[in-house]
Amino acid sequence: MTVITCIEDLRRLAQRRVPRMFYDYADSGSWTESTYRANEDDFRRQKLRQRVAVNMDGRSTATTMIGQPVAMPVAIAPTGLTGMQHADGEILAARAAEKFGVPFTLSTMSICSIEDVAAATTKPFWFQLYVMRDRAFVERLIDRAKAAGCSALVLTLDLQILGQRHKDLKNGLSAPPKLTLPNLLDMMTKPRWCLGMLGTSRRGFGNIIGHVDGVDDMSSLGQWTAQQFDPRLSWADVEWIKKRWGGPLILKGVMEPEDARLAAGSGADALVVSNHGGRQLDGAPSAIEALPAIAEAVGRDIEVWMDGGIRSGQDVLKARALGARGTMIGRAFLYGLGAMGEAGVTKALEILHKELDLTMAFCGHTAIDTVDARILAHPVR
Repeated sequence: MTVITCIEDLRRLAQRRVPRMFYDYADSGSWTESTYRANEDDFRRQKLRQRVAVNMDGRSTATTMIGQPVAMPVAIAPTGLTGMQHADGEILAARAAEKFGVPFTLSTMSICSIEDVAAATTKPFWFQLYVMRDRAFVERLIDRAKAAGCSALVLTLDLQILGQRHKDLKNGLSAPPKLTLPNLLDMMTKPRWCLGMLGTSRRGFGNIIGHVDGVDDMSSLGQWTAQQFDPRLSWADVEWIKKRWGGPLILKGVMEPEDARLAAGSGADALVVSNHGGRQLDGAPSAIEALPAIAEAVGRDIEVWMDGGIRSGQDVLKARALGARGTMIGRAFLYGLGAMGEAGVTKALEILHKELDLTMAFCGHTAIDTVDARILAHPVR
């Protein structure tokens, strides 16, 4: 039996259990993948200061994100095709997050629909919105999220056009997968995944199929989505969406202080420093490199969070030290999901929490809200 002690253990297990096209979709970046790699590498460059003879009793990682109590400053990020990492993946991840006490964010491009996840959970989750050319569809998505009781809207700003992801092109990524000989041979080596997929009816994009005129199956969906991501997205659209939604709004994909100031002035409740996991502009800085300047510029005006490259609780602590009130995790929970389903997502959250708790103590703190840049040996500013 494999002993799981870290996120890397979950990644290796997921790689063995998830078909290649879907594993590669989760675990790859655009073009040369330099930004994808930098997201992780730049965390490692941040060194911690160990303190001794400090009372470490009574520790707590609990805090809030947009006023919502959380067990630790971590939310599950929106990830497309989550239900292709494991059957009913969005439902399983949402359940694990709810039980652990952290927010779950459902992607527009999820396999399980908003209604599926709402029916399977007992507490509100967050919904992530992509802006499409079809504004009537966007309005219906927002209204469906309201009807499902979603407690926050996450608006992704950095996918007006799609970055070129070489592995997806080479693998012929589709949901459900095309039954080519290479794909069939690969899936034959993943019996656990195949059995799960045979046991569910959720294999398409549940938020879209059946909710758009003329989109009734995967072939018509492919034609629709290729034309629908809207390159005209502007700050005026953000204002329109905020008014239509009427609740807490989180803007995801900010990498420059100029844009952060616009985000803070938009009336949003939080922004996420994010380069889309290195899947859009290859050659952009890592998210943790971009974080300090943005936190300094707008951290008093809006909650600043970050995502990208978080693979440990130490990374969460370093993000807090550099100005992030909260963090979001994508690949870390996807590895757990692909490896072990709901139990794997729970395991990923447990690993992050334990590493965060212990590292915080070693750095001389017993409460996450007291952590600042002084825990770092050479803070990058």
